[in-house]
Amino acid sequence: MSSPFILRAMPLVFTFLWSTGWVVAGYSARYADALTFLFVRFAFAALLVGLLALVMGASWPRSWRGLRDAAISGILLHGIYLGGVWWAVRHGLPAGISGLIAGLQPVLTALFAPALVGERISGIRWLGILCGFAGIALVLQPQLAGVAPAALWGVLVPILVNVIGMFSVTFGSLYQKARVSGDLRTVTAIQYVAAALIVLPFAAAFEPMRIDWNLTMLLVLAWSVLVLSLGSIGLYFFMIRRGEVSRIATFLYLVPALVAVEAWLLFGETLTPLQIGGMAVTVLGVALASRK
Repeated sequence: MSSPFILRAMPLVFTFLWSTGWVVAGYSARYADALTFLFVRFAFAALLVGLLALVMGASWPRSWRGLRDAAISGILLHGIYLGGVWWAVRHGLPAGISGLIAGLQPVLTALFAPALVGERISGIRWLGILCGFAGIALVLQPQLAGVAPAALWGVLVPILVNVIGMFSVTFGSLYQKARVSGDLRTVTAIQYVAAALIVLPFAAAFEPMRIDWNLTMLLVLAWSVLVLSLGSIGLYFFMIRRGEVSRIATFLYLVPALVAVEAWLLFGETLTPLQIGGMAVTVLGVALASRK
């Protein structure tokens, strides 16, 4: 395989891997509290990446500024983002609403990228961003239709927490692009240490810190650490460093569609013609927004 082909395939591989996080979240909720599970996930990820960096002789930040920037990006990208989303879903936010809120990230990235990292968003890119968001709404429409308006008032706090998570990952991605440099292995290790430290006090304060250790829990944790925290996040950081963060963010529009397909394959959930049409609209939007 040629190098250009690998680079073109990276966003699709990342999107598929990241989409499995929704399945993992569903399984982990049966056996562990959300923030407690994330603390364990971050701690194991920090340990593995840190050991890998030491064995491979990777260079560590030599200044306080480098250490600070890595920690801040880790708190934004992992601690606040994942902590907010998982806590919101665990406390009553319907998955469809959460998925629609997740679709805000490419829009927010496109809005703030020109000012924060100097990226220019063309008219065709804006058309793709809006098209992708419309496709997400169609994909999630069956789930959204099943939520009574009165029920939404009962999850206003989880909705707010979820929205905060979206802003956090947006600014974290832009901060990563603008401020974070150095070896990605050591930077990632520092990020997970910071994320674990920011999540731990909230887990201790608001949860009984329950984890039921069994084979399923171990497999879910292994997938979360190795595939999500190391594989997909590593690809994401690599792509941010090499490309425009607003273009990369548009691929996240594909996540709800992939989750719908995975739920159909794994759990037997139905796919309506409207959802299939929404997937096509989303793919068109991503194609428009990611073109050079």
